[in-house]
Amino acid sequence: MSEKLEITGGEAIARMFAAHDVGLMFGMGGFQLLPFYDAVRRLKLNHNLINDERCAVFAADAYTKVSGRPGVCDATLGPGATNLVTGLAEAFNAGTALVALVGDSHRMHSWKNMTQEARQLEVLRPVVKDVLRVEKIERIPELVRRAFAVATSGRPGPVVLDVPEDIAHEVHAFEADAFYASANYCRAPALRCRPAADDVAQAASMLAGAARPLMLCGGGVHISDAASTVEAFARRFGIPVAHTMSGKGAIACSDPLNAGLFGRYSRIANDLIAKADCLFVVGCKLGEVATRRYDLLAAGAPVIHLDIVAEEFDRTTTPALRLWGDVRATLEELGERMAAQPSPAERQGYVDEVGQAMHAWRESVQGKLTSADSPIGMARLMHEINATLPEDGILVADGGFAAHWGGLLFDTKRAGRGFVPDRGFASIGYGIPGAIGAAAAAPGRQVVSLTGDGGCNMSLGELETAVRMGLAFTLVVVNNAASGYIKALQHLMYGSGSYQSSDLVETNYANVARALGCNGIRVEDPADIRAALASAYACKDRPTILDVVVTRDPAHMLPGVDSRAAKIKPGDRIA
Repeated sequence: MSEKLEITGGEAIARMFAAHDVGLMFGMGGFQLLPFYDAVRRLKLNHNLINDERCAVFAADAYTKVSGRPGVCDATLGPGATNLVTGLAEAFNAGTALVALVGDSHRMHSWKNMTQEARQLEVLRPVVKDVLRVEKIERIPELVRRAFAVATSGRPGPVVLDVPEDIAHEVHAFEADAFYASANYCRAPALRCRPAADDVAQAASMLAGAARPLMLCGGGVHISDAASTVEAFARRFGIPVAHTMSGKGAIACSDPLNAGLFGRYSRIANDLIAKADCLFVVGCKLGEVATRRYDLLAAGAPVIHLDIVAEEFDRTTTPALRLWGDVRATLEELGERMAAQPSPAERQGYVDEVGQAMHAWRESVQGKLTSADSPIGMARLMHEINATLPEDGILVADGGFAAHWGGLLFDTKRAGRGFVPDRGFASIGYGIPGAIGAAAAAPGRQVVSLTGDGGCNMSLGELETAVRMGLAFTLVVVNNAASGYIKALQHLMYGSGSYQSSDLVETNYANVARALGCNGIRVEDPADIRAALASAYACKDRPTILDVVVTRDPAHMLPGVDSRAAKIKPGDRIA
């Protein structure tokens, strides 16, 4: 007979998390999950108190994106559970493997107006891959395994494990050998599949026969851990690579084959799309920003669409060929097929054209990148970050203009996920918890997070979390004393002076940072940025906040460095 373990349901969950080699957890406890917390303490798992449950998901999301290991967060019932919604929506849309443990009411007293009770599963269900409720304590090992399997398979995503109070506190004699995990489900993606062989052969023929093919890469490249595969494929066959904000790093920005962002913030990519004779969409949902509100691929070259989720096909454009499969596995097989087919001789001239166009654009904006203007221009700030962040550095970007400026101007120096924006849901407030998750996932690597003053205000309390955890990262607060995007759009649509509820109080975030135990540096002169960044990188025992004072002029807040005039018409939006 195998050994029996008489333990609480909460301890059973903790033991299953340990079996899945969970590296880091974020959460805020409540009575329902106290047995889980006690077991975490005794088993010495790495759990960290967060100050807001939404930020627990954001931190876990960034941790997973950088580490590849499923993130774990927890919340108590009612407001704890409902506070998870925004973060779970981000993870769900971004394809991030997470398990969210949620306490629930005692089943003997449910629907009797228990304190904090709510129909929380109805609230959570639309923003996760699955909801698993534990109704029998003996099923905990099975259901935790199921949660990790669903979270890491197919297109990864968050799974809610709902545990009623009585289940968490109940004691059961478990078989000791029940606490095991499949190694497959301890990382994402857990399993890889490939499209039908005939479809791969047709794609090989289309790409090999094209004179001007172009790859359009989205965040699915990083979900599949396929950046090095994309880079090798592009170089082998001389196919330029354009990318979305989430797909940045599909190939190094310094690579001659890099065509930069496509869609709303394109600089050369949209022109290449217009002249392409075959478009290879790789792990990209072709959403609003990527397609310039759905008109970019309306007509023209045939589209090959590769995605792990079949429902993404035909959503915004009709492809000539659909490849249903994992990015990395499919590109490996496609490369083998294409090796036997000759590429057109003129491909090298096309590749040279892409490199020359990108070089010409960079030269045309050099004045903005090195501008001595004060207040500081965003282009100069991004230029200094590029100049100082090491090759293995990570830039986290908050929602809104932080992600857009980062997507436009941050240069990854190697293929891989060096840029971590919250583009699944694009909510602001990700900058600080995202930095926490990234720094915890990559000790020794330099992490910089870009946020606005508005985004910083939303999650400021998590600086206390970072100090408590002993994390060292650099948070760059783009301080324009406004909800910058809203104020810029109001200026664009209604004219100068037509601003409503978009101004913030002038705040010195360096002072705020020091009050919270962080290192704080205020930067007002562009000539001081590089030294400030160097000082921040040298601080290894706590976060450093760089309060960078940028323009208060709403006419110059929207992303762009090449003096193109922003135009907007009724019913349109540019950001």
